[in-house]
Amino acid sequence: MDGLRKESYNVVAEAVLRDYIFVHLDDNYDKFNLLIFMVQKLFSLIDQTSVPDNPDSLQNQEILLTGHLITIYLKEKLEDWLQKAKKLLQDEIDKESKNFDFFSLAHIKKVMDKIPSKQISSSVETMLRTGRLVTQTGLDLQQRAGYTVQAERLNYLRFLSFFRAVHRGASFAGLRTTSVRKLLPESWGFLCPVHTPDGEPCGLLNHMTSNCRVTSFYDSQGKIRDFSKIRMSILSVLIGVGMMPSLPKLVKSGPPAILSVLLDGRVVGAIPSSEVEKAVAHLRRLKVSAASLIPDDLEVGYVPLSMGGTYPGLYLFTSPPRFVRPVRNISLPPEESQNIELIGPFEQVFMEIRCPDGGDGGRNNGFPATHEEIHPTGMLSVVGNLTPYSDHNQSPRNMYQCQMAKQTMGFSLQAIRFRADQKLYHLQTPQTPIVRTSTYTKYSIDEYPTGTNAIVAVLAYTGYDMEDAMILNKSSVDRGMCHGQIYQTETIDLSNESSKSDRGQRMFRRNKDAKSMHSKIDSDGLPYVGQMIHPGEPFCSIYDKTTNSWKTNSRKGSEPVFVDYVAVDMKNNKNLLQKANIRFRHTRNPIIGDKFSSRHGQKGVCSQLWPDIDMPFSSVTGMRPDLIINPHAFPSRMTIAMLLESVAAKGGSLRGKFMDATPFANSVKKANGETGSESKSLVDEFGETLKSYGFNYHGVEVLYSGVYGTELTCEIFIGPVYYQRLRHMVSDKYQVRSTGITDQITRQPIKGRKRGGGIRFGEMERDAMLAHGAAYLLHDRLHTCSDYHIADVCSLCGSILTTSFVQPQRRAVREIGGLPPARAPKKVICHACQTSKGMETVAMPYVFRYLAAELAAMNIKMTLQLSNGTAA
Repeated sequence: MDGLRKESYNVVAEAVLRDYIFVHLDDNYDKFNLLIFMVQKLFSLIDQTSVPDNPDSLQNQEILLTGHLITIYLKEKLEDWLQKAKKLLQDEIDKESKNFDFFSLAHIKKVMDKIPSKQISSSVETMLRTGRLVTQTGLDLQQRAGYTVQAERLNYLRFLSFFRAVHRGASFAGLRTTSVRKLLPESWGFLCPVHTPDGEPCGLLNHMTSNCRVTSFYDSQGKIRDFSKIRMSILSVLIGVGMMPSLPKLVKSGPPAILSVLLDGRVVGAIPSSEVEKAVAHLRRLKVSAASLIPDDLEVGYVPLSMGGTYPGLYLFTSPPRFVRPVRNISLPPEESQNIELIGPFEQVFMEIRCPDGGDGGRNNGFPATHEEIHPTGMLSVVGNLTPYSDHNQSPRNMYQCQMAKQTMGFSLQAIRFRADQKLYHLQTPQTPIVRTSTYTKYSIDEYPTGTNAIVAVLAYTGYDMEDAMILNKSSVDRGMCHGQIYQTETIDLSNESSKSDRGQRMFRRNKDAKSMHSKIDSDGLPYVGQMIHPGEPFCSIYDKTTNSWKTNSRKGSEPVFVDYVAVDMKNNKNLLQKANIRFRHTRNPIIGDKFSSRHGQKGVCSQLWPDIDMPFSSVTGMRPDLIINPHAFPSRMTIAMLLESVAAKGGSLRGKFMDATPFANSVKKANGETGSESKSLVDEFGETLKSYGFNYHGVEVLYSGVYGTELTCEIFIGPVYYQRLRHMVSDKYQVRSTGITDQITRQPIKGRKRGGGIRFGEMERDAMLAHGAAYLLHDRLHTCSDYHIADVCSLCGSILTTSFVQPQRRAVREIGGLPPARAPKKVICHACQTSKGMETVAMPYVFRYLAAELAAMNIKMTLQLSNGTAA
């Protein structure tokens, strides 16, 4: 191929396709033109005049929406069903003995009833419930599982994020390469660079930016769009601006003289290179005009001629589902009011878009900017936009905050009083932050607040604040700071527990004879609202008419709960009370070990609830902090925004105003056309405010020790910071065990907090004990307290498995008055040696005996060599 001249590429390609590939095709021009284009692109790649497309780039990807997935899945299931139905009908027709009437509806229905049509709908229900596709063909998808995620109502931001999330695919999670996880420049403005979890799904689970949206099959009025009509109008516009249509004659030329035009993957024509820029400008003008037939989400991907770049052409896309985002078109005349244009990831790379600060950013004069970003925060997701002054933080801290904002106890629902969710976290006294971004107001996050404004002092005090631990003011907590509840609903459905014939025979009713139960259960068999129920106490009584018996449901768990709400469901044929939702309320006030976090990724646990009288107090106001954190949390993490928030909130609370903390404020043009200047920094701005109210310019204050009453040796940085209480609480995680259930096979303690299991003392813990020389402690943990076992071992053959007890013969023993009969001595014999000599008792872990049995099952004999412990 290297010997071919470039001019002959197109001729050779057409000749090869015409003479060898398209012999049996009848005027299939679309396929012919596409293959011509593909071969031209292949020759260009071999000649190194263009580069291969990157499959990890957002340019070459589209979104798999639920509707599309269900459609192709339904199509396959319907085809399977029709194939089975066709085979059954054929079998019936082939049976000559039967008089099968093909034109009789009754005969047809009788045969078709053998294949239940419900299996089609049930397979889709299973897919939505489990996220798994049961398919033979694979539907041309890279994975079979992981297509559904349960939307959790932990808080509003978590619920919202589920609907803005985009997952690259579970099949990529196991790859050893990191190229699929990289943050590529092509995703700017479409995928948030900070809102991705750390760990396994990092870079694969992304979230759309706040301005990004996905194109749909429906228009703004909710009507289904006529894509054939849209394509015809685009073709007529293109022909009007100089495009040569590919039908009825074939276009044989290619780059650089003529560029191919593709519309939704079809080659629709060719346009001269000299005319293509005018055509693109005309299409963009029609996109933003109101009366045009060109859709506003048309993607105009003009790839210009280049040496060693992407293969040139004009690529137009109208089909859903694609990412689009708004930018301002500044190439249009100023009198045109509508200048917001929707662009896609394919075309963005080849456009000149400038930042909204008005500067050109070092752009060459030969390529002036045609578009402008609306606001720099458009590159961040909704949750990423809520971090105040996030441009002053180290980037990983913003990533951590995006995750922690979704783990916060907050005001998750407005109708929480009537909800019956399985588990709900609720903050009792939430507050709105003093320092907030403009996004906070835009999305009405005040309706679902997630934290509390706490007075935070940055101070090394008492030593309980080391290693990210924090000291909470006990009186502040007693007054209600960060108080919360967990709501847990238990559903009791009597119709599910019984067969259809017994339905209606079981009902909620209190046993009149059990007087002790009357204080716990009401006359309707359900608990009193507001009643405290301790573990093991009954909360519900069920009467069975058939057996004339009573059954009570007892409370599981390890802590007392309150009955918060009881809802009954009467929706059945006989209007019988067969279903009840009982919601329990767990009180969760802050205790030692609970987790808290600021909005800047500064997470820590409460290490002490310190009495109010022992907390340091300010010499200016006399205020005591609600929370003390260690100064060492700041230098390495570089969360300067938290310090700015403290100073800004201090000034805002003195002025009685909310403070705007929208990031990139200096990168936006002001109303008068001026850009923000760096000469007056945020610190200077806040410092002047504090100074005017009589406070220190830098937000520090002189504090006095609450223990000694003496002045602390240095000034302490103190101010309000919005703190979040996270759902990770020690009450839900602590695990204690002395004795309990053991595993039947190994006789070792089981795992699992719910079952009263133990925590694993693993290999690394064992190494630490050995390194300390604590051999007896190790022996105690791994042997005495685990699966201590005394086994009989034959010292002659070293076997542990061939020993057995010999039942002593019963003989008449004279009864001596008042004394019990003499116990026969224990006798153990070795079956292999046929003797009881040399039998020894050895203490060992029972799992060692189990190992010997497993090895014996594989014909491997384990021999033990016994020696005297003192002599060894």
